[in-house]
Amino acid sequence: MQVDLNRVIEQVSKEKGIDKTIVINAVEEMMHSAARRTFGAERNIESRFNTELGEIELFEIKTVVENVTNSSAEATLEEAHAKYDPEAQVGDEILIKLDTATMGRIAAQAAKQNLIQHIRDAERKQIYNEFKDRKGEIVSGIVQRFERKNMIVNLGRTEAILPEKEQIPHERYRQGDRIRALILDVDLSEKGLSIVLSRTSNDFLIGLFTQEVPEMYEGIVEIRQCAREPGGRAKVAVYSKDSDVDPVGACVGMKGTRVQAVVQELRGEKIDIVPWTDDQAELVCRALAPAKVSKVVIDEDEHGMEVIVPDDQLSLAIGKRGQNVRLAHRLTGWKLDVRSEAEAEEEARAARASLNAIPGIGDINAELLFQWGFRSAEQLAEADEENFDVEGISPERARQIIAAARTHVADKREKEQARAAAEAEADKARAAQAAEAAVEAAAERDSVEAAGAEQKP
Repeated sequence: MQVDLNRVIEQVSKEKGIDKTIVINAVEEMMHSAARRTFGAERNIESRFNTELGEIELFEIKTVVENVTNSSAEATLEEAHAKYDPEAQVGDEILIKLDTATMGRIAAQAAKQNLIQHIRDAERKQIYNEFKDRKGEIVSGIVQRFERKNMIVNLGRTEAILPEKEQIPHERYRQGDRIRALILDVDLSEKGLSIVLSRTSNDFLIGLFTQEVPEMYEGIVEIRQCAREPGGRAKVAVYSKDSDVDPVGACVGMKGTRVQAVVQELRGEKIDIVPWTDDQAELVCRALAPAKVSKVVIDEDEHGMEVIVPDDQLSLAIGKRGQNVRLAHRLTGWKLDVRSEAEAEEEARAARASLNAIPGIGDINAELLFQWGFRSAEQLAEADEENFDVEGISPERARQIIAAARTHVADKREKEQARAAAEAEADKARAAQAAEAAVEAAAERDSVEAAGAEQKP
């Protein structure tokens, strides 16, 4: 019984979600490949799908010529008139219908494999077109299996991979569990379709907040910066375009319901939400929360900040294993040097003492230099006279101070070298005395042993 390909094509198109035209082209290509295998690759064969009959028709194409030089592709005018088309003219192309019943089992099997491959390729391309524009979107799937610590997730029409490095540490899933993740990358290559998921990306956290916070979905509130240590702690800086909307309150929600929904999805990852500000020093202070900051010293050249906190706040500012200050650095982009007030005061005393030791500098100039960031006589000695600009100190006075600092540092180094040389000589002398004492002790021991030997009968 002849199979109605119309129904088969319709069914495959619906099941695979592939356009009918693509399926028809795949069937035509399948039959064309099988025909070339059966009738010979040298023959010019064309396959066409007949929608009325619901079957594939095969045609051999020949050109009408006066003298045949290639019997596989040409036919004489007499042959064309007698066998194919009585009205054919020289130069015309005639279609000769082939009998598909003569195709063997092997050719049919090869055609079937070819069709399956074409449909798979078309299906992969269809899925790729569906997912390629969904990068950065959060999807939900079912944990299918595990391959070398990588998780394979079923997304419905296809599978995606959640690599080990994109999984939250200490997070455990079992086969059949539902999981949400961010589409990190979509790629179609010769090896097939690859969809990579992530649960450690900052965008995953931002996407979760976007789903939970209506103001963020509407664009009123936005996350300006985000820093995460997946599974441990995260910090987000939020900003509101509407002065009547509190960005932190919007993200936290009534009784913390919104942020708790995100925390629950991240398996207990703690989230600090701070309001964004263009004042970078204030932003750093907020980023170091819950620690309180006493003072901030900005170094624009090094793009760093020295942050002074109360003594009892130092461990809180640094955090467990440096986590809090590390996340604050990632959130703000500034290098942060966190110190306690006691440590800062001790360093300030040492710095002022080093500057005041320079002959003729004076207490006022030493304090001005300290306020402008100079922390030692050595640092002042390395300053560039041409670019030296400290408010309250004239260029002439600056040259005198720098010259005095260089002389002071040179004298200090000479004294240190002389002291080191003297200490080295003293060490050498002590070593020589110790060696001499050892030799004398050895000689005395030998004489005692010799006397004891003589006394024996």
